Amino acid sequence: MTSIRRFSSRHRRLDQAFLNATLKDARSYKRIAGYFRSSIFELVGEEIAAIPKVQIVCNSELDAADVTVSKHVRETALKERWNEAPSEVEALLHRDRYRRLHDLLTSGHVEIRVVPKDRIFIHGKAGVIESAMGSKTCFLGSVNETKSAFAHNYEILWEDPSAEGVAWVEDEFDSLWNEAYPLPDAIVEEIKRVAERVEIRFEETKLQELPAAALAESPIYRGGEQLQPWQRSFVTMFLQHRETYGKVRLLLADEVGVGKTLSLAASAMISALLDDGPVLILCPSTLTLQWQIELADKLGIPSAVWLSAKKVWIDPKGHIIKTRGPEDIARCPFRIAIVSTGLIFHDSDERRYLLERKYGTVVLDEAHKARRRGGLGQKKEEPNNLLDFMLRIGTRTKNLLLGTATPIQTEVRELWDLLRILNAGADFVLGRELFGRWTEWGKALPIVKGDEIPADEQDAWEWLRNPLPPGSEDGLFAALRLQLGLADQTFFTDRGFGSLGFLEQQAVGQALAPGYLQEHNPIVRHTVLRRRQTLEDAGLLERVGVDVYPDPYAPSTAYVGIGFSELGLLTNYPFDLAYRAAEAFTTALQKRTKAAGFMKTLLLQRICSSFASGRSTAEKMLRRETFEDEEQTKPVEEVLSTLTFEEATHLRTIVDELSRPEARDPKVAAVRYFLTEHRTEGKTWLEHGCIVFSQYYDTAYSLGAELAKSLPGEAVGVYAGTGKSGLFRGDDFASVEREDIKSAVKKRDIRLVVATDAACEGLNLQTLGTLINVDLPWNPSRLEQRLGRIKRFGQARRTVDMLNLVYHETQDEKVYQVLSRRMKDRYDIFGGLPDTIEDDWIESVEKLERMMDEYIHLRRKARDVFEMRYQETIDPDQDRWELCSRVLARRDVTDRLSAPW
Repeated sequence: MTSIRRFSSRHRRLDQAFLNATLKDARSYKRIAGYFRSSIFELVGEEIAAIPKVQIVCNSELDAADVTVSKHVRETALKERWNEAPSEVEALLHRDRYRRLHDLLTSGHVEIRVVPKDRIFIHGKAGVIESAMGSKTCFLGSVNETKSAFAHNYEILWEDPSAEGVAWVEDEFDSLWNEAYPLPDAIVEEIKRVAERVEIRFEETKLQELPAAALAESPIYRGGEQLQPWQRSFVTMFLQHRETYGKVRLLLADEVGVGKTLSLAASAMISALLDDGPVLILCPSTLTLQWQIELADKLGIPSAVWLSAKKVWIDPKGHIIKTRGPEDIARCPFRIAIVSTGLIFHDSDERRYLLERKYGTVVLDEAHKARRRGGLGQKKEEPNNLLDFMLRIGTRTKNLLLGTATPIQTEVRELWDLLRILNAGADFVLGRELFGRWTEWGKALPIVKGDEIPADEQDAWEWLRNPLPPGSEDGLFAALRLQLGLADQTFFTDRGFGSLGFLEQQAVGQALAPGYLQEHNPIVRHTVLRRRQTLEDAGLLERVGVDVYPDPYAPSTAYVGIGFSELGLLTNYPFDLAYRAAEAFTTALQKRTKAAGFMKTLLLQRICSSFASGRSTAEKMLRRETFEDEEQTKPVEEVLSTLTFEEATHLRTIVDELSRPEARDPKVAAVRYFLTEHRTEGKTWLEHGCIVFSQYYDTAYSLGAELAKSLPGEAVGVYAGTGKSGLFRGDDFASVEREDIKSAVKKRDIRLVVATDAACEGLNLQTLGTLINVDLPWNPSRLEQRLGRIKRFGQARRTVDMLNLVYHETQDEKVYQVLSRRMKDRYDIFGGLPDTIEDDWIESVEKLERMMDEYIHLRRKARDVFEMRYQETIDPDQDRWELCSRVLARRDVTDRLSAPW
């Protein structure tokens, strides 16, 4: 019987006494190691380069649920762990080790697998070495996986060459190996990137490599994720248009839920880094903080949000930057400013100050709100204040980006209004208006749709010459430019058809071919749209179904103890009185102000959110306080400063009724029931993990507090705007950062989160499998954004659950009844809905039904307009910025974007 050999580093270095000597000329090597990062690194210190077969299994500290969900989640989670070490330090201190390690991992004879954290190998190190002659020996002991452990630490090790010992270790190894997953290629690629990493300065960076150099080490990439292929293609297109035209004019009309914000934000960031000038981002007030969060959390760049109520800037950490007054809106403390479109809708001082300066890039989110006035009277058909502002600012900016999932809300010509914005200060979009045909939507639409073609060559020339497309778009345009001697950045010619030579006239005839102008026109040239279904069909987006609750056709016993009347929750007498008082308040208001419609929307949406929100809103209005999360603060201030006795009485009724002990909110009971009693796939919704969304912080906070009290021991996260996030446990509440909540959810330490829409963007919670909308925004795109937090890559469930809560016999229920009839496709429940439901659509159910149907008809009618050029599958292997080794220092990027206007 072969005896066990014992080694102690007290007598001799173990790498010399055992490991390297035993590995020399070995045929194979199996190793149970420790933490995957250090285990993999220390391979370079062992004599394994010549061994034909090396297998290492190590602990990844990943949750078992993560690594079993999908390859994408495994790779993302492992790369995030790997990137915990700063690459700038690693590249300088350990470049040679990275190079040798990359050589080993790509040699073809080293295979590494990782196991989830329910198998933790802190001390259970062991291995089997097979010699060139075929004999085997095994070892185990306290030796860590580091080279220093073998060479310098005090460690002890047993070697056992017996058949029994070898078989025992091999059995342990094989069991773990079969449960493990291969080391992702993404980590091997990152090892190579760090081995080759060099920091470059801005002046050394070529234009085409700037996105990769600036983004390769941004938070989204360090977190194991990346910009999606269609987002990267938009940034690339931004740079191409900038080079082709000297300035950029693009309308991004991607469907809701495919990440427009990040596409626009990355493009704006690149523009600022190129010193184009200040960046102004305009969006609804409810989205300003979402934009700031996305810029900070994903791209790692600072920005400032203008708080219109206080006339101050706020930085990404929520700190207020004092100003002298409204004129300082034109002096942002960072390169990127985020301003509410509410200021633009009202003829405010800030609007005037913004129009006095010039910009590098202006981004307008929810651009469909820039359109003509409706209704009757002298101003009918005139541009609304936002459209007027954008037409003016277009001449004052180098680059202009418009974002909307709804370029056509009620009429097709609204698309042309957006294109007119793009054409302002850049007549290469629709051409010079005095001479152009493309500016007349009624004539242009049949050409764009392919329903008509030009009558003859002379007619075709009128469509082509203004604007004359760039030569890079098609051989015809390149040939015409060459023959006419037109410079690359000239996009108009006043040459009539008769002045063209025979060859030129003949060439123009190509535009008579069916489909030619359908493919080559200003609409597809400057509008980008990718549909979710197209991306799903291409395998670029996960196809996850949604089951919507409550089911109006379910039997009355389906939800035990919860009083649904079809889609709405039955309320109680105090709420009914409070709701009537809210309606009476707006009726009284109509007698004296045009702002009554806006105030009605504000009050009814908040009282329909929760009893707590309704009471808090009425209390604030009685105290004459404004609402920071509302776009239109000016009319609120005006109404509240002149409250009549009758109006104040109605508000006090709301407070009194919703403060009664018997005013118990049925939404709280419904949420608790679905979390703890209702089961899908054999689990309660809490066991699946759940995120509960509300539009308002009052609702989110009060609901979080109620749930924490009724779920003993359960941690409840409140994920909200700057400085408002925290954790409930029982009666205790602690303020915490949003990132801490996201991290705890990812690790499955928290399985219940209550969130506001202000924090919706950039929140990835695929570890949660259910969603509850405790209130209903009159904005289907917001619902889609909420659903997108869990309906994403890495979601373990093939079908997630969504509960929508509204009170019976309220305005919310009327809206939801119309919406729900159009949410029938389990996989594309928002595909046929408008981005925003206008307030005036909700005058009656009949009008809402009519406007919805009209919108859907127009959307289908115009679909071909958008999908011609960008329907094709986007190559996921193109523009792989995560591989970039020539990078800009993060500090340089941040410093450059921290410069004031």
